[in-house]
Amino acid sequence: MAYPIERGRRLRKNEKIRRMVRETVLSLDDLIYPLFVVEGEGIKKEVSSMPDVYQMSIDYIVKECIELERLGLQSIILFGIPNHKDELGSEAYNDNGVIQQAIRAIKQNTGLYIITDVCMCEYTSHGHCGIIKDGDVDNDTTLKYLAVEALSHAKAGADMVAPSDMMDGRVAVIRDTLDDNGFEYIPIMSYSVKYASAFYGPFREAAESTPQFGDRRSYQMDPANRREALREARYDLEEGADILMVKPALPYLDIIRDLRENFDLPIAAYNVSGEYSMIMAAVRNGWVDKDRVIMESLTSIKRAGADLILTYFAKEVARILG
Repeated sequence: MAYPIERGRRLRKNEKIRRMVRETVLSLDDLIYPLFVVEGEGIKKEVSSMPDVYQMSIDYIVKECIELERLGLQSIILFGIPNHKDELGSEAYNDNGVIQQAIRAIKQNTGLYIITDVCMCEYTSHGHCGIIKDGDVDNDTTLKYLAVEALSHAKAGADMVAPSDMMDGRVAVIRDTLDDNGFEYIPIMSYSVKYASAFYGPFREAAESTPQFGDRRSYQMDPANRREALREARYDLEEGADILMVKPALPYLDIIRDLRENFDLPIAAYNVSGEYSMIMAAVRNGWVDKDRVIMESLTSIKRAGADLILTYFAKEVARILG
């Protein structure tokens, strides 16, 4: 009986050889862990739709960050939830706001690399990502508020800012504002390709950012569009973005690959709340192997071309790889 000369199974014989020839390797350096900061003290409240994810006051956030550093993680992204919200999202750019205080506290106690989400939705009474005029977010009016927010974060000690609002031209305005104020070395990780996705539901509970009217489809991208993603990414590149992000990740692996093949900048992908919650629901029902599904999902995102992955599974990956 003739056997094939080429046998793929030779390089699958055991874990040692599989690791030696593995094409895509996920490491803790690839991961950015999202944290939700609330005002007050002694608060650690689990998000009902996101098991093991919490809203935490700054005292608990600091403890969490010390633990993250011990686990070997090195980067976080912060989302702030203020007690006071108004139509102008004034707490977003309050130099003594919840995010600004959290940045300073984390910097005093850890060496973590701090990225901040720059948007208005957590801070506005209406839950939209900018200033409302005539029933919709006014693009150009919103830009100056986003720039002031980013500058406030940089002054507090943020290492990187990440605008997630999807306003046209915001990267350029933020870049100019940072540069003009002596923060030319603060990178911008832009949510360049952010779809109007149904996968954000649990996040809106965690960040308390559900729109009070309408939706965000007038500024976030249509999930049916692929070529438009390249245009959006190109705009941000030309405006001075340092990292391009795709959000969500798993339903948009083709988009991650498109950006990887067309741009030389680092590519980030956000493994969003809906992706996390679906896996956790399956885990809690005993339908899937938790560790294997986590690693397979995140590896697929990196295999598609992402250099960085924002994920609520970062601590689990640290445990698995540890």
